[in-house]
Amino acid sequence: MPLPLLCCPDGEALAPGQGGFLRATRIPGLHYIGTRPQSRLRRLLWGLAFLASAGLLATGATDRLHHLLSHPVHTRARLARVPQLRFPAVTLCNPNRARFLQLTKPDLYSVGQWLGLSREDRSLVPELLAVLEDEQRRWLTRLANYSRFLPPRRSERTMQSFFHRLSHQIEDMLVECRFQGERCGPQHFNPVYTRYGKCYTFNGDRRNPRVTRQGGMGNGLEIMLDIQQEEYLPIWRETNETSFEAGIRVQIHSQDEPPYIHQLGFGVSPGFQTFVSCQEQRLTYLPQPWGNCRASVQGEQTLPGYDTYSIAACRLQCEKEAVVRSCHCRMVHMPGNESICSPNVYIECADHTLVEDSQERCSCPTPCNLTRYGKEISMVRIPNKGSARYLARKYNKNETYIRENFLVLDIFFEALNYEAIEQKKAYDLAGLLGDIGGQMGLFIGASILTILEILDYIYELGSGGSSWGSPPLAAPSSWRGIVALGPALSLPPAPSSSPSACPVSAHRVGGRPASQQQKWPHNLAACRSRLAGGKDRHTRGDWGGRGPPQGSACKG
Repeated sequence: MPLPLLCCPDGEALAPGQGGFLRATRIPGLHYIGTRPQSRLRRLLWGLAFLASAGLLATGATDRLHHLLSHPVHTRARLARVPQLRFPAVTLCNPNRARFLQLTKPDLYSVGQWLGLSREDRSLVPELLAVLEDEQRRWLTRLANYSRFLPPRRSERTMQSFFHRLSHQIEDMLVECRFQGERCGPQHFNPVYTRYGKCYTFNGDRRNPRVTRQGGMGNGLEIMLDIQQEEYLPIWRETNETSFEAGIRVQIHSQDEPPYIHQLGFGVSPGFQTFVSCQEQRLTYLPQPWGNCRASVQGEQTLPGYDTYSIAACRLQCEKEAVVRSCHCRMVHMPGNESICSPNVYIECADHTLVEDSQERCSCPTPCNLTRYGKEISMVRIPNKGSARYLARKYNKNETYIRENFLVLDIFFEALNYEAIEQKKAYDLAGLLGDIGGQMGLFIGASILTILEILDYIYELGSGGSSWGSPPLAAPSSWRGIVALGPALSLPPAPSSSPSACPVSAHRVGGRPASQQQKWPHNLAACRSRLAGGKDRHTRGDWGGRGPPQGSACKG
């Protein structure tokens, strides 16, 4: 790139002139603002256009920055096929907490008031006797006669032993059981305590869960149950624990979470065959600041009594803390090593605490990784007229009993696939840089290199050594006429009386007069030729140590 023409009178400039940053920058608007030949109106219009574009850029960049700081998310769902699926845990509960006809005198003495059968003085409730049949009334009256009865010690009649003995037993309720066409039995159901008392879970072992390799009806769990309605407690009033339903409560859940069946279960009615088509859903949420899920840390003790964190486990732990705080004991279905509340404490404290206190104080965030099961439920009536007599004869029951107490539950996967629902970051730093870069190019035609150029100029200004608009260097008094066109030429100093070899006006190239600008291409070529020839002649001594002769083509 040719160096600018420098002029020679004493004290004139040798360095670039006052073009400055505006003329040298690559930003289009600033370039036109800094060009001197432009009219003032034109430069003003370019300035206004640049300011408007810069304002739009600042507005757009601020909006994108606020969008990034709001931590937006989006949800993506997809279906994935697999050769096999882990079958879920299935928890069954009979909503009747105690079998009425299995009560003994110690049971009635200890928990009669909690069951709503007797008063605080242990006398039978008259309203209850009014709804009982004659035989049941006589039996219960004899049971409530404590004239020669020695009350049991409290340690002998805890609530856990009461639920263990008087709840409906799986051996009595389970009529038929098949899993993937193979027979199963009561030994495959593990007892678990819930708000309903003693319940039973199939496939609850998280270390060795059952798997299914085929979808569709008949490839899951199929059971026939007898709900034993004749054993239900008589209802004569409504309380918080009163249940009017007949059937079973079912919850389908992961092996990693305990059942929370009183809120998350669904009902199955007697006299129907219920089909439950399931689909596994694997949910992934984002932690703070994008979401509110709870991230599990390996080796962390999540909740006492549980290996993994879940919403159900958190709620049970929170409820236990509320009951222990108010009643100084825990209920049977709650985890921990605290002593179990007595029946009187159940009545006076624990039940009220669960209803009034726990729901307000429990705050359980969703785990970041969660497995749940979507359900589609359908049902048909059983038995039909042709099978009612056969079932009655097979199980030694009458047809009315079969219709009022028997039910069939069929749980299966619709297909061997699962739905993955993932929460993703909708905007990140890369997106911010891309948006701002696009807006910079659109509004002001700039890039990252332009920003570096501006920073470099600011640094030069701050350090006092700016080369963008620095003052020109003074020419040595001994130099008269040198054209800087490339590498420096080793020319002898011209005599002071000799006319200048380059009598161009003492202005920089960018600011020379118009008359000389017109001559500039011709004179530049002539100067190059003369100087090249002069160098050779100087080498040969043709000029005798003098400068170029007068009348040279270097004249302006």
